[in-house]
Amino acid sequence: MTELTTALAHPDLAVDPATGFAVFLDFDGTLVDIVARPDWVRVEPATLDVLARLRRRLNGALAIVSGRSLAVLDQLLAPHRFDAAGLHGAESRIGDDVWCGSPVASPLRRAVDELRRRFEAEAGMLVEDKGKAVSLHWREAPERADDAVAAMSAIVADLGGGYRLQRGKAVAEIVPAGASKGVAISQFLAVPPYRGRRPVFIGDDLTDEHGFEVVNANGGLTAHVGAGPSRAQFRLASPAEVRAQLARWAQGEPIGLAPADTRTETSHSPTESL
Repeated sequence: MTELTTALAHPDLAVDPATGFAVFLDFDGTLVDIVARPDWVRVEPATLDVLARLRRRLNGALAIVSGRSLAVLDQLLAPHRFDAAGLHGAESRIGDDVWCGSPVASPLRRAVDELRRRFEAEAGMLVEDKGKAVSLHWREAPERADDAVAAMSAIVADLGGGYRLQRGKAVAEIVPAGASKGVAISQFLAVPPYRGRRPVFIGDDLTDEHGFEVVNANGGLTAHVGAGPSRAQFRLASPAEVRAQLARWAQGEPIGLAPADTRTETSHSPTESL
């Protein structure tokens, strides 16, 4: 599709973002560029500063919604500590209130061990133990995608109804069955400072689609990063464009995006003011 840049809301129609909006952001592929290994990611100080300033402007209503754990997000976003939903909503934090769900089940520990025995020695394969979840990455070994998905699917079937398989970009994850980014965003919207605000969610992957669905149903704004079909209403070309848009919002420009038809690669709609 033709890339569309973000468009600012018309000032006469803008809602004060300090009271009107709540911003939710995916992390990998949205806030930061995807790299070959998840432990290679670094967040630039300028991005941290933008997030902190935007959070102040929104009176605290900004959260990271990610497949990473809260502990890893805190390391990557240090010295700041943002509200966040980790492991696709299996754990979350708003202010000082932390919810971590049920303890790690021993069958999942055995599944992690099995995946390590089978794949960890293979070039290009990465087993990422997240505690309550586990991911198998094949970004550097794309020819192993089918085998990886088959192995993860078999493990989920053996684990029973307590877990589900979550597909992403060159990754498959085993996560608690009740966890999703949509559920996490719904939980945030039920409590201050998010309650009563119009949600905005930006994400890039299949893992974000349930979040888009929930935000759309709540009258919010959703943006998909990059190409590909999506439930999102709008499209941003890259994480760099996301960061640029967040910087404009942090500087005081109204919250708004340019619509694009995310169902196809070739069609788009005229710019809309919000």
